[in-house]
Amino acid sequence: MKFNKLIILSSLLLLIGCNQYSSNQTKISNIVIENRYKNSGFSLIYNENLDIKKKIDQRSLTIFHKSLKNKSFVKITNPLNGKSLIAEVKSNRVKFSPFYNSIITERIANDLDLNLIEPYINIILISKNSTFVAKKSKTFEEEKKVAEKAPIDGIKISNLNKVDKTKKKSKKNHKFSYSIKVADFYYKKSAQNMISKIKKKVKISNFKIIQISKTNYRLILGPFSDINSLKESFEKINSLYFENLEIIKNV
Repeated sequence: MKFNKLIILSSLLLLIGCNQYSSNQTKISNIVIENRYKNSGFSLIYNENLDIKKKIDQRSLTIFHKSLKNKSFVKITNPLNGKSLIAEVKSNRVKFSPFYNSIITERIANDLDLNLIEPYINIILISKNSTFVAKKSKTFEEEKKVAEKAPIDGIKISNLNKVDKTKKKSKKNHKFSYSIKVADFYYKKSAQNMISKIKKKVKISNFKIIQISKTNYRLILGPFSDINSLKESFEKINSLYFENLEIIKNV
């Protein structure tokens, strides 16, 4: 009798285990589908003095990226004013500093009205299966052909060496304050362990753990009040091969 009860109990545990496994698989597949590439950080505005082999048309809505596939579409947003546009990845084989999340054209910088001293942008990969791409890709191709034929002066590309006098006043009160998002963790203890591992390899101390939700603890580095210290710390932490470091503007 006891043996029969043991068999029934074992069977129930096995069924429960299978259900949990199936549920986890669903959650994992959901994450894979929803967790498309996105990154916040500084872009590098293309100019002919950059030490890169590939060229890019300053009139185009195209970018260089380190990992995204060629001819994939991205939505680029200036978070400071909400302006956004669709651009195409021209190449992922161009070598440039990992501090920058992309190389963009002057046209893109101008259209988004970026601060040329702090060209901070958000990049989101648009899935090929997205209906948004299906609707916009044709328009994008037509617009790109027009832009390529247009005189370069007609695009109102700003001179990067000049600062608009009308914007000087608004930038006087501007405060530089950014942090580096290292990673998100399910447990606070995991974030604390990661800090210990990082400190053993690089000399960095200004870490913070922010609780986003009950199951999300964010490890950040900062804040930084100047771009040089931000870039130095970013390059140090990047040497540890984190998958997707982000630079977050502090409000």
